[in-house]
Amino acid sequence: MTEIYYLWPLAGGLLIGLSAGLYLLLNGRIAGISGLAADAAGLTHDGVSKLGLGFIVGLIAGAWLAAALVRRPDIAITSSPALLIVAGIFVGYGTRLGSGCTSGHGVCGLARLSPRSLAATAIFMAVAGATVFVARHLLGVQQ
Repeated sequence: MTEIYYLWPLAGGLLIGLSAGLYLLLNGRIAGISGLAADAAGLTHDGVSKLGLGFIVGLIAGAWLAAALVRRPDIAITSSPALLIVAGIFVGYGTRLGSGCTSGHGVCGLARLSPRSLAATAIFMAVAGATVFVARHLLGVQQ
């Protein structure tokens, strides 16, 4: 591996931190993807948010640009579509129940030393580990 291989994750992390910090400084809000997606879809009391739409469009455009310019990853979906849909519903429900997602709690909340975000992130990680263990070792679900 070359030295530049390690620069892409570092650059991505710095950009995530910079965008989350600027969002907090300029808007006084935490940059959580689930909240911004809800704002963009008009699921909040304020209606459709142009800022939320811009953030989501920028997130998708940035991923597309990185894939186009840096490297195109090999993506293979190996799980059943039904399993992925059910998992997505559970994740969506969990983010609403937990008042945020890993980006809001894990990235922004931990950076602010929020005890609530520390608890939420610990629960996210524990449930993720338990889910993988149960799916792979108890139920025999393979990739």
